[in-house]
Amino acid sequence: MPKPRRSEERPWMKMWPKEVPAHLEYPEETLADLLSKMARKQPEAVQFVFMGREITFHETDSVVDRLASSFQRLGLKKGGRVALVLPNCPQFAFSYYATLRAGGVVVPVNPLYTEGELKAELVDSGAELVVALDIFYDMVARAAKGTEVRHVVATNVADYMPPLKARLGRLLGKVPSAGVPADASRFGRLVAEGGSPERVAVDVYRDPAIFMYTGGTTGTPKAAMLSNMNLVSNCIMVTVWGGLSSEDCVLAAIPWFHVYGMTVALNASITAGLKVVALPRFSVKDTFEAVRRYRPTTFPGVFSMYIALMASPLFREYKAEFGRLRSCLSGAAPLPIEVAKSWTEATGSLLAEGYGLSEASPVTHANPLRDNSKVRLGSIGFPMPDTDARVVDMQTGKELGPGEHGELIIKGPQVGLGYWNRKEDTEATFRDGWLHTGDIAYMDEDGYFYIVDRKKDMINVGGLKVWPREVEEVAYGHEAVRMAAAVGVHDDFHGESPKLFVVLKEGYRGKVSEADMISFMKGKLAPYKVPKFVEFKDELPTTLVGKVLRRKLRE
Repeated sequence: MPKPRRSEERPWMKMWPKEVPAHLEYPEETLADLLSKMARKQPEAVQFVFMGREITFHETDSVVDRLASSFQRLGLKKGGRVALVLPNCPQFAFSYYATLRAGGVVVPVNPLYTEGELKAELVDSGAELVVALDIFYDMVARAAKGTEVRHVVATNVADYMPPLKARLGRLLGKVPSAGVPADASRFGRLVAEGGSPERVAVDVYRDPAIFMYTGGTTGTPKAAMLSNMNLVSNCIMVTVWGGLSSEDCVLAAIPWFHVYGMTVALNASITAGLKVVALPRFSVKDTFEAVRRYRPTTFPGVFSMYIALMASPLFREYKAEFGRLRSCLSGAAPLPIEVAKSWTEATGSLLAEGYGLSEASPVTHANPLRDNSKVRLGSIGFPMPDTDARVVDMQTGKELGPGEHGELIIKGPQVGLGYWNRKEDTEATFRDGWLHTGDIAYMDEDGYFYIVDRKKDMINVGGLKVWPREVEEVAYGHEAVRMAAAVGVHDDFHGESPKLFVVLKEGYRGKVSEADMISFMKGKLAPYKVPKFVEFKDELPTTLVGKVLRRKLRE
């Protein structure tokens, strides 16, 4: 299947980074194949560092082979689904690539899900096998009842890091499981007893490799189906765009079960041959210590991580460490301009924003990473190589010109296959080769793209549009604001009015009132955009990766 080619006349080509080819070559191989190739190329190079333990590419590839063989012995066939209820840890990577090597489909799951949330994904995906950390075993076993799950494979850090089981449990906010049954499948045993897996032929273009659940911030999650070619092409795009090589080191504090962390901080290791320092969960203290100890070159995060790092009393001691990084990245959620400015002023390291979504593996846009002079605050940058993007009228579908607001649509080899068992949703989102993102955006004269907000989050004030992000950007200009989120609330006269939720910085709590915030915002926004209500909170509800859950605030 030929990959889409973008017209060389697209507006962003006049500013295109000269170090990046407009078109790339993508091998027709699986991610597991690329792992084997990298293991042959640099067998003794370190692929993962986890709590001080170094794991080479050769070790990963060898474990993956044996584990894939054992998965097949447990009945995993081509297309069978394997759910991973794991934080960032070696077992996640081993199980992920072993599933693909066996011809299966990976279903990454947030390990902090409730039993009900987990059961919903197990039922929807039709998962037959689950690999879970033993501290989650009881909950996983209960959730698996009445589903198609045949085996729950238990693992713990003792499989690779004997003294650290209790610490990992504390980091994840979980108490140890009451116990794993003696007859349960054990990860370590499967690896020890595995052999060479049976080779399975997959169509890298059409066969799903990943079910990536999305939509949790707005409602019931649905599984975006991503093929090996979707994932491989996106990894190569990211590798080339960032100029990544075996000399690089990525600090992975973002979770691998999220599509952003999966591509930028896990799979990039097998296309660039780089080292990944994995943290089981984002922790301010552990991030500071890892940056100082391992000297990473790249730190992918989300805006809330950068806010948390800057708010820490330890930031003054560690901020110079971040100035040594070649790139600090922000994705998964819009980056407030004031946060980006504060980070750069404090560390000297530029914070560059990118954009993506689960349905596109995920990266579709990014600011140039090899020329800081081309990074524009507030912008998500240019489309990736071999990726086309348009801003279109939401009613007519007509392509709009620079500065005009409309829906962002995307075409490229990283765009997925559709949604699992969701025919209507697939037809609504994947149309004529284009992915309709549901995000409102505009493009400037130089081809830089800017996200305005989610279409679903628009606040309708008597027929006038208010985008939450424009309200939040003004709020972040107040010296006391640490985090802010705007939503629409019912208004008998206007239909809806803006309401702002605010988390204040330490030292300002109790000293800033609702009237103070409203007064600050007057004159900086049109009168109908100024929040009618302000509510102060200790924290805002977010996903584990850091997206604010506006749905919960509205509820």
